[in-house]
Amino acid sequence: MTQTGARAGADTVKRAAVLGAGTIGASWTAWFLARGISVTVWDPRPEAEAYVRRYVAEAWPAMSRIGMIDGASPDAWQFVATAEAAVEGADFVQENAPERLPIKRELYARIDGVLGADAILASSTSGLIMTEMQAGFRSAARMAVGHPFNPPHLIPLVEVVGGKETAPETIAWCLEFYRAIGKKPIHIRKEAPGHLGNRLQAALWREAVSAVVTGLASVEDVDTAISAGPGLRWAAMGPHMTFHLGGGEGGMAHMMEQFRPVFETWWASMTTPELTDDTIRQIVEGVAAEAKGRSIAELAAERDRILLPLLELTQGKPR
Repeated sequence: MTQTGARAGADTVKRAAVLGAGTIGASWTAWFLARGISVTVWDPRPEAEAYVRRYVAEAWPAMSRIGMIDGASPDAWQFVATAEAAVEGADFVQENAPERLPIKRELYARIDGVLGADAILASSTSGLIMTEMQAGFRSAARMAVGHPFNPPHLIPLVEVVGGKETAPETIAWCLEFYRAIGKKPIHIRKEAPGHLGNRLQAALWREAVSAVVTGLASVEDVDTAISAGPGLRWAAMGPHMTFHLGGGEGGMAHMMEQFRPVFETWWASMTTPELTDDTIRQIVEGVAAEAKGRSIAELAAERDRILLPLLELTQGKPR
């Protein structure tokens, strides 16, 4: 690969570096290992190595259940003391540093001179702009956003976004790479805060919070309205295709003709709530009541118990 391009053969990645090993980084580590890629991990926290080891062990049975492990070893990784050591010799780097632009840029400055001439760096940033992250670095053409959804070892979606200095070949390579390791990557064609998936989530959550603060429904009933309603359909197909079916034999054209005034009226009635102290208190107390004493770990296990059969059904489904 040159400074302005990306190498061919995304399926030839043998070693990946994971920078930042919190929930996202540890989950990425598990996924890369399951796909037969050796991993070098760096994180400045003293407890990070033990956390990654525990996370991989706990994630392995779930990935095996959905058929994503084929003779791979959960032990093909090492923990190193510096970011520079992690990226040296890596074919691909998945960066998961805290969501602060100065922290990301300080990390990039450290590894820019060590990153291999053919290596790609993808950031897991959930909302920062790659143009701002990559500016001025030697390796800028080989930097892109590769934003997963939590947890990456289960949720297939990855959003790929380029910055102004990202080479088109880098975008193509990232899409090919994520697809080759069993992900469902999508190309976000221009930069926007939050990319796409988080903007969709934020739009829905805005109305969810508004429903609580205006007294329309409780926190638990808002969640049930999604998990027992449209959320079940969204596991099979997205909002556009769902409404295409909603139009009957006439499809989306008939749906638009019949419901355009309805949606315009609904949209006009929606407001953006302020996250005041009182609003936050209502949401926090409502979530606590809905959780009924279950810990975060227990709730995550419940989520995964429901996700796994869905993933078994949807793996390999044509898009």
